[in-house]
Amino acid sequence: MTLFIQQLFNGLALGGVYCLAAIGLTLVFGVLRIPNLAHGSIYMLGAYVTYFFLATVGVPYFAAIGIAAIIMFFLGVLMERLVFNPLRNAPHTHYMIAAVGAMFFFQAVAQAIWGADFRRMDSPLTGNVSIAGAQISVQRLVIILVAVVVLVILTWFIKRTLQGQTIEAIEQDRTGSSLVGINPSMVSMLTLGLSALLATIAAGLVAPINLLSPTMGSALDLKVFAIIILGGLGSLPGAIVGSFVLAVAETMTSTYISAGVGEAIAFIVLVAVLAIKPTGLFAKAVQR
Repeated sequence: MTLFIQQLFNGLALGGVYCLAAIGLTLVFGVLRIPNLAHGSIYMLGAYVTYFFLATVGVPYFAAIGIAAIIMFFLGVLMERLVFNPLRNAPHTHYMIAAVGAMFFFQAVAQAIWGADFRRMDSPLTGNVSIAGAQISVQRLVIILVAVVVLVILTWFIKRTLQGQTIEAIEQDRTGSSLVGINPSMVSMLTLGLSALLATIAAGLVAPINLLSPTMGSALDLKVFAIIILGGLGSLPGAIVGSFVLAVAETMTSTYISAGVGEAIAFIVLVAVLAIKPTGLFAKAVQR
């Protein structure tokens, strides 16, 4: 039972990371109707920027994550202006090719600045907390707590602020939103910025547990795309539920069956669910 509780909290912490990354990608898909294939490399770059402010500049841990998130927000806005906006009237394949180009560019930048070797980011959040006999690391508990807080703030932002409501409006009906005076370009910039910010928070939280490398975003990309397809493209509730379900399933199967099955469980569950409901668990109707 102790092992089960420990792995449950490990799964919830991993789910918090997946959730923050998946929500950002879901928002981008809802507004731009394209999969941002550079999302994992933005996550990777956010981790390295956090590492820079923490290890090189000497900024406190949470402040380093906050500064990196703000910087990456503006990088997301810049990416929308330079990469996606010029292709707004082009076929969707052009968007994906441009995103792949951005992905390789970000990886090359990280490798040029920090090198190709793995790096470790230390955190002041050390030690364990005993819960029902299980030893849970403070870092993982903080990941769960921060993920919940960020989700609450994001929900409030989308439901209660004018800027958040414009995102919802564009997701539901882009043409109708334009007719009532909403600027799709401004909403696209805000969405890409939020996506990069959320990915950076996720990366900064999990970096002390995992090693940093220029290719660390590739594995995340596969999991996050599986999550948003499972939950239903463009569905925020689907991204949240899918993230935690798949993370806990991955952790449990790795513990009780094998690590190989744990790595594949996301895609096993994805295939099983899509065989029953091809549109995903929480699919919603949207208009172009």
